[in-house]
Amino acid sequence: MTRIDLHCHSTASDGTLTPAELMAAGASAGLDVMAITDHDTTGGWAAAAAARPAGLTLIRGAELSCRWYGVEPAIPLHLLAYLFDPADPVLAADLVRLRTDREQRAEKIVELLRADGVAISWPEVSAYAAGGSVGRPHIAQALIRAGLVRTTDEAFASRWLGARYLVPKADLDVFEAVRTVRAAGGVPVFAHPNATVRGRIVPDKLIVELAAAGLFGLEADHEDHTVEQRAHVRALADRLGLVATGSSDFHGSHKTVRLGAFTTDPGAYERIVAAAAGVAALG
Repeated sequence: MTRIDLHCHSTASDGTLTPAELMAAGASAGLDVMAITDHDTTGGWAAAAAARPAGLTLIRGAELSCRWYGVEPAIPLHLLAYLFDPADPVLAADLVRLRTDREQRAEKIVELLRADGVAISWPEVSAYAAGGSVGRPHIAQALIRAGLVRTTDEAFASRWLGARYLVPKADLDVFEAVRTVRAAGGVPVFAHPNATVRGRIVPDKLIVELAAAGLFGLEADHEDHTVEQRAHVRALADRLGLVATGSSDFHGSHKTVRLGAFTTDPGAYERIVAAAAGVAALG
């Protein structure tokens, strides 16, 4: 049976495996297809492509930081973008802006923590990112090293990065993001849309509107969805004519989920590849 995992992260953003190590791990996990979808960056694409083992198909993509501004306060969400042209000027500029804001946000969080006497530093946090897109998991690593928390999940709790030291970040308007990804030849899929464990979620009516704007799919099978939520997302995708995907959202040691824990049906994968006009699947 073909095993397809369409949501994986490397050290190009907040994963703990380099792009090359991620490719090797995918092959070891028995995957036939895997996507590299780092946050707001294509920085791992070249290394992943160069290290791709024989027999493993690579889908190049990114996970875009978005927000729905139809309510107050606006709701943050993530959009998986597959096989888009990285040279598209609009999308490339958006990614630069998002990465710049991520770094500035991380620096502000470190400053707040240091002002309260927390013994971490910006050079340490930046080093954890290893030249990739800096995110809160890298600050979590520093907190773990300092002995203040034991896990990334604990670092993301309200006492720390979840509320007390929460700094807003810039996000793309989700409707603009869907249209931009499409214009760049990419395929947009809403990541973990019913994950109430992550906070507020958008109503189904918004997904209906996004589908009309060009949304191609919904990530249904994900560790942050209950069995009931997975079924709901699949039914909604079916009603709207969208593909339903399944993915691990693998981050290495930052999360306990394993590669291939959730997978995408080959038919849904084939529809994604057929709809793309930016770059090709490598395999």
